Amino acid sequence: MQWTKVLGLGLGAAAFLGLGIILGHFAIPKEATPSVSAPQDLDLQILETVMGQLNASRIREDLRELSREPHLATSPRDEDLVQLLLQRWRDPESGLDSAEASKYEVLLSFPSQEQPNLVHVVGPTGDIIYSCRQTEENLTGEQGGSDVVQPYAAYAPPGAPQGLLVYANQGSEEDFKELQTQGIKLEGTIALTRYGGVGRVAKAVNAAKHGVAGVLVYTDPADINDGLSSPSETFPNSWYLPPSGVERGSYYEYFGDPLTPYLPAIPSSFRLDLANVSGFPPIPTQPIGFQDARDLLCNLNGTLAPATWQGALGCGYRLGPGFRPDGDFPADSQVNVSVHNRLELRNSSNVLGIIRGAVEPGEPLLCSGCRCHCILIQPCPHHPHPSCPAHLSLFSGSLPFFLWPDRYVLYGNHRDSWVHGAVDPSSGTAVLLELSRVLGTLLKRGTWRPRRSIVFASWGAEEFGLIGSTEFTEEFFNKLQERTVAYINVDISVFANATLRVQGTPPVQSVVFSATKEIRSPGPGELSIYDNWIRYFNRSSPVYGLVPSLGSLGAGSDYAPFVHFLGISSMDLAYTYDRSKTSARIYPTYHTAFDTFDYVDKFLDPGFSSHQAVAQTAGSVILRLSDSFFLPLNVSDYSETLRSFLQAAQQDLGALLEQHGISLGPLVTAVEKFDAEAAALGERISTLQKGSPDPLQVRMLNDQLMLLERTFLNPRAFPEERYYSHVLWAPRTGSVATFPGLSNACSRARDTAPGSEAWAEVQRQISIVVMALEGAAATLRPVADL
Repeated sequence: MQWTKVLGLGLGAAAFLGLGIILGHFAIPKEATPSVSAPQDLDLQILETVMGQLNASRIREDLRELSREPHLATSPRDEDLVQLLLQRWRDPESGLDSAEASKYEVLLSFPSQEQPNLVHVVGPTGDIIYSCRQTEENLTGEQGGSDVVQPYAAYAPPGAPQGLLVYANQGSEEDFKELQTQGIKLEGTIALTRYGGVGRVAKAVNAAKHGVAGVLVYTDPADINDGLSSPSETFPNSWYLPPSGVERGSYYEYFGDPLTPYLPAIPSSFRLDLANVSGFPPIPTQPIGFQDARDLLCNLNGTLAPATWQGALGCGYRLGPGFRPDGDFPADSQVNVSVHNRLELRNSSNVLGIIRGAVEPGEPLLCSGCRCHCILIQPCPHHPHPSCPAHLSLFSGSLPFFLWPDRYVLYGNHRDSWVHGAVDPSSGTAVLLELSRVLGTLLKRGTWRPRRSIVFASWGAEEFGLIGSTEFTEEFFNKLQERTVAYINVDISVFANATLRVQGTPPVQSVVFSATKEIRSPGPGELSIYDNWIRYFNRSSPVYGLVPSLGSLGAGSDYAPFVHFLGISSMDLAYTYDRSKTSARIYPTYHTAFDTFDYVDKFLDPGFSSHQAVAQTAGSVILRLSDSFFLPLNVSDYSETLRSFLQAAQQDLGALLEQHGISLGPLVTAVEKFDAEAAALGERISTLQKGSPDPLQVRMLNDQLMLLERTFLNPRAFPEERYYSHVLWAPRTGSVATFPGLSNACSRARDTAPGSEAWAEVQRQISIVVMALEGAAATLRPVADL
């Protein structure tokens, strides 16, 4: 996609600049040209204005509109919301500088409308004696529409396996091994599993390894409803999931378009043949509600399941295989799982809205001769004289007034939902719209323009595997790596209304702390969001004392390609529930037809004060990242993470490694070197902040802060993990909470012979981490020092 922008010049000349999908180099309108008397920095008055204008009632009304109808990816309603976003972001009073939509042709999976997926209990003579519900109960008039997609496991293959039922707990590899230990023959059976423990697709993969023919998945009330399961205790009478509720979801193992890994899904890209696509469930899989799961599980025969496998369906869970003779079904009855999903190529849209930055790295210098605002580097092309020794010209023949801004702060939220999606993702989209409205209004009035460019993104087809954001990062990999300061993700903005929850890479900790200390927490009293947050999620820091704890970033939302693939400092913001009062693994109506506006309005956030708090937090973070003279990223905060990983390796793996002649000495040295360079960089920044630094000197330091995260990328570190190249945050399958590559390699090597390839891999992983830390330390050193 191309965007063409008119660049305002002093003589009225115009030049056009293609953007691709994202910013190239932008000029600043004359009416918003910053003062040259002092460096532009975060304007606290603008910050206060933005905080005061973010309106809970507007967020509520936007959410009502966004969740009014189901908007499955690529559906007509999804495309209607694309137009809504474009309309808002092009509004003459409150819009942004530009807004465009781009399409990617991607492979999605849908249930057949002609042949719905079915789950039956089939008697000895082949007659159907029980059928699971095909749809959820229409409790509020919103679950019965033709645009409500049937519950299904996206990307599960078609088929109609039939066999005896077994209960396999959460469907982990260990769970299936336990069934074999109990003497249960799994070949040809149908496995009933519950959500949790392992990812969706892993349940089917693990089952297939043991000969299971088909998989059913349900949500146990013990995992999401605090054990409550009767209709009087559940929605619409409370926030808990009704018995017919079914969690939809993608069962694709990776993220991005399945046909174009590492390539954007555009016409010129190579596409895999379907026969060569990996990551789909190997056997038919179908989710069901816990009402149907109760009827199946409570009639099972066989040994009583382990205590840790028991749930809250009101009976003792047994393992099977098959049904008990005194139950509701004949003992030799079988379960048939008929899946008719089909793969389709569809056009999915991303929408991007841009606020052009004013200038980067710092103020233009005032040329005493021609009185132009310029950075003094090259001979002035239009007013050459001794007092004007230089101008910066990034485009030959152009007439620049300043250094073009080329740093971006990205803020993203996906748009598509499984059904109405009031919580996931429309709570985040409503916050996105309100933030962009407030900033756009300031922009259009000419009272504010950020130093760095801000990009608002509405990603498409996230629910199928982070597709829109991944295709975007694939298409603009180099540009984004070179120019992106940070990525802020707000998917679900409000799970519940107790406290803030933040996940992120360590350098973003300081900017989130600074933002939340200045915003009042929802509810009675005068606590800040920071002070309220620390009551619920905290840790003891050797540097700061008691502070709120940030979670790490896995692959649960659109931040994944930014941090794992591009190495961009990232964060995910949300308000959530008090975990001391509920055991729910996520909000109960997740991915069901009961995730509606009324659900949010009545149970999650009456008054929408938590939505407003997230908007204020995100807004403050955006302004701090886009307007601060020095980037508010604290690289020294990585030292705590590295020290923690090193300590775990020494304590839990040191003796084992020593037995195999493997030393952690180089790793110790590398961590110490990083600590020293991070501290030295912090001191240089502190010194410069006290004076009047040269803008290009600030530019160099900001680049060091921005590029640190990239130094931890090694695309060859984990060849088995698609897109994961960040050596500190890759998936960790080993039990030791240390560097993931080292933890995983030690776990695999533990029971192998000395000198094996597995132990060689341990040594390789240590070298990978050491070189990443050495590279990080080198990036933090003064630029002139190699």
